[in-house]
Amino acid sequence: MTLVLLGTATLAVRPGQALRRTASPGVPAINAARLQGHIEGLSTFGRPPGGTFADGVTRVAYSDADVGGRRYVTDLMRTAGLTPRIDAAGNIIGRREGRDPARPPILFGSHIDSVPNGGNFDGPLGTLAALEVMLALAEAGITTEHPLEMVVWANEEGVAYGSGLDGSRAAAGELREGEMEHVWNGVSRANAIRTIGGDPAQIAQARRAPGSIHCYLELHIEQGGVLEKTGAAIGVVEGIVGIDRFEATVRGVANHAGTTPMPERHDALVAAARLVLAVNEVVRAEPGRHVGTVGQLSVSPNAPNVVPGLVKLTIELRDLSSAKIARLEQAIETRAATIALETQTEVTIAPLSHHDGAMASLAVAGAIERVAADLGLRSVRLPSGAGHDAQMMARVGPMGMIFVPSLGGVSHSPKEATRWEDCAHGAAVLLQAVLATDRMTVR
Repeated sequence: MTLVLLGTATLAVRPGQALRRTASPGVPAINAARLQGHIEGLSTFGRPPGGTFADGVTRVAYSDADVGGRRYVTDLMRTAGLTPRIDAAGNIIGRREGRDPARPPILFGSHIDSVPNGGNFDGPLGTLAALEVMLALAEAGITTEHPLEMVVWANEEGVAYGSGLDGSRAAAGELREGEMEHVWNGVSRANAIRTIGGDPAQIAQARRAPGSIHCYLELHIEQGGVLEKTGAAIGVVEGIVGIDRFEATVRGVANHAGTTPMPERHDALVAAARLVLAVNEVVRAEPGRHVGTVGQLSVSPNAPNVVPGLVKLTIELRDLSSAKIARLEQAIETRAATIALETQTEVTIAPLSHHDGAMASLAVAGAIERVAADLGLRSVRLPSGAGHDAQMMARVGPMGMIFVPSLGGVSHSPKEATRWEDCAHGAAVLLQAVLATDRMTVR
């Protein structure tokens, strides 16, 4: 048995089992069984009919499943003694007062919306671990110096309306003009926000001014395989990559597949296929942690006996360095021009969306590292290749993220899994990081 010390509390850990706790009076400790039960309870909202926890969840933002899941979490918050409020963007916030109400709050949380046919840990772990922190502090009778606020961000995944981080973008003042009029599945974004209790007419009131929070913390599954491969229990995030997404449009000439000779074709799909390979080659040619993906294609007229005349495809580039992303995009543009010339087509590449990268606060990252070590948990530093609400909160105040291992590096899938003991480890680190940053001056 390995013993992990938490102040004067002892968390007993056996391989394959969740943490159980024995705590001294006045010392907060995570209740691993309760955390597991809350995650399992949330998983019923959006579960396939007749399915089990292992079948994953479809809880797309603003859907009935999302509305039900949000109600479930707000009920838990009330049971924990919090009074949840919903801001104008639809974010759910539960506040616990500190000794000094004039101090800026420590903010922590995540999201509960999912991708279609997704998993049960991406978002819910960070959200329900934040609740568990509030419960643990209340049970130990501890009052922090700073007020504490747990938050459930709206539409992090961005399945709805094609742009993610909606709730945190509103909090950071990053919403773009005209977004409330966007329509998805026949519903405007403004009306969708109303379905979850927000007020799009007052959306500016959801904004938090820079410097208005002491810091922001977020626990999340890694969604990759670094921690599992290295055997580390905790990932200390160095920063969240910038994400630039483009739409490439390839225009050829649609024509009869049987009567158009091969030398006379202007085949848009052939050109698009070469562009897909070019993206892969450009990204692989430069060493580093950057990635490039073509994940979506639309072919027209999409008939077996017609030479394709139009293809649209997405190109997504991610890295901590915006300069590297720009350099890769320029190299892809150069290759696209050559492809267009050689295939007798027209290729244009236009920006679709841009999310700046965000570096974690060195002070907050250092605090996470120290509390992990105090808990007997080995940690490694790593970047986040996925986008998170934390990157928006980095515009408001110092930010830090805690990762726990994803089995097999799988996420956005029903096979997404994190061991329950790793969930509890992450929650324990979050709890101690909240207490540590409460005592610190952070930048």
